[in-house]
Amino acid sequence: MKNWLVLAAVVLADLLIGIGILASSPGPGSGDDLGKNALLFSRVLQLVRQDYVDKDKISYQNLIYSALHGMVEKLDPHSQFVEPADFTEELTENRGEMSGLGIVLSPLNGIMTIVSSIEDTPAARAGIVPGDQVRSVNGISTDHKSFDEVGHLLRGEPGQSVQLTIYRPTTKQTLLFGLRREFIRIPSVRDAKMLDSRETGNLKIGYVRITEFVEPTPEELDEELTTLQARGMQALILDLRFNPGGLVKSAVDTCGAFLPSRTMVVYTEGRDAAQNQRYYTEVSSKPRPTFPLAVLVNAETASAAEIVAGALKDLKRAILVGETTFGKGVVQTETALPDGSAIRLTTAKYYTPDKQEIQGRGIVPDIQSILTRDEERTVLAQRRRQSRFPEEQSSSPQARDSQLERAIDALRGYAIFSQG
Repeated sequence: MKNWLVLAAVVLADLLIGIGILASSPGPGSGDDLGKNALLFSRVLQLVRQDYVDKDKISYQNLIYSALHGMVEKLDPHSQFVEPADFTEELTENRGEMSGLGIVLSPLNGIMTIVSSIEDTPAARAGIVPGDQVRSVNGISTDHKSFDEVGHLLRGEPGQSVQLTIYRPTTKQTLLFGLRREFIRIPSVRDAKMLDSRETGNLKIGYVRITEFVEPTPEELDEELTTLQARGMQALILDLRFNPGGLVKSAVDTCGAFLPSRTMVVYTEGRDAAQNQRYYTEVSSKPRPTFPLAVLVNAETASAAEIVAGALKDLKRAILVGETTFGKGVVQTETALPDGSAIRLTTAKYYTPDKQEIQGRGIVPDIQSILTRDEERTVLAQRRRQSRFPEEQSSSPQARDSQLERAIDALRGYAIFSQG
C-alpha cells in the first residue's frame, strides 16, 4: 500500500504541474478552477481504487471510462463518449451493416424510447413499434442508465438471445419480447414502385421510401429513380416517415438528385466560428428532370431526414405532407481518440436554407395529415408483410394510408394546375 501511495503521489505531482501550466490564466470563478477540481477528481479516484469492495470494477480503464461517460452525457442527451468496440460497430453501421435487434433509441424525458423499428429485423418482426419504451434488457432495468449503457445491453453477437421488457404508452401494456440478435444488412432505399393507376388517375406517380441515411443511400436512390423514370414516372412521392436520420453527407448527396449542383442544403452555427459551415450539393451531381415531388414526414422523421425535408421544402422543390418532424437538429462532432474510442460532442445546430432552426422545432409540413397510433401500426404492419413476402405486394389488400392519399391528391392537383 505504501508503494502504491508513493506512486500515486508522483503521478499526482506530474498531473498538477501540467494543470498549473494550463490554468495559468484565471477562470471565471472558483467553480472553474482547473487545478482544484482535478485534485478533487484524483482524490476520488484514489479512494475508489483503495477502498471499493469489488476489485474487478476498479481498473483504471473502467474508472476513467465511467468518468468520461458521465462527463459527456451530462451535457445533453446527444453527446457521448464511445468505447472502442462500440465505435468500431458504429463505423460498420454507417456502411449499412450491423449486428443487433434493429431498433433506434432516443432518451425522451429520461426514458429510452424507440424512435424507429427497422423493417425485416428481429424487433420489427416481433411487433415492436415507435413510441414503445424499453424498460429492461435481460432483466436489467434501464432506469437511470445512460444511452450508451443501454446500447451496451442491446448490442452483441448474432445468434444471442435477448429478453426485452417493453412498456407501450398507447395501450398502457407491459410486454415481454424474446428476440435473437442477427447480422443485419438492409438497403436503405425500399419499396420503389409505380403506384396503382386506380389511385393516381392519369398521372404516373412513383413511390420510394428511405429508411435511414447511410453511405450507399444516394447510389441506391439513383438506381431506383432511373428504373422508375424508365417506366414513365411523371411525379414522385419520397417517404421519410419513421426515418431516424443518419449521415449528413448522405442526406446532402440525396438532395443532389432533386436540386441543381452547388445548391446549399443546410448550414450550421456554433459557439466556435469553425463550426459555421455550409453544405452544398456536389458540382458533379446530376439532378433529374424537375418532376413534381411530395415528401411524407411524421413525428419520427429525425435528424438527417429533417435536413432533406427542410431543404426540399424551403427551396420550393417539394410539397411536405404529414406531421411536424421530431426536431433533432444538432451537429455531433466526432473525434477519434488514441485508444480506439471516440467522443461525440454537440458543437453546433442545423438550420434550413430559410434560416429555420431544426432543433426542438422540427419541420412543419405544407399539408397537415395526422395518423393515429393505431393507423401507424397498421401501416407499419403492412410494410413488414411486404418486406418479408415481396411477392405478395400486388395481391395483398393494402392498409389505408391517409397521408399517402393526401400526397397523391396534392401531386394530381399540382399537375392539373400546371397544365391549365
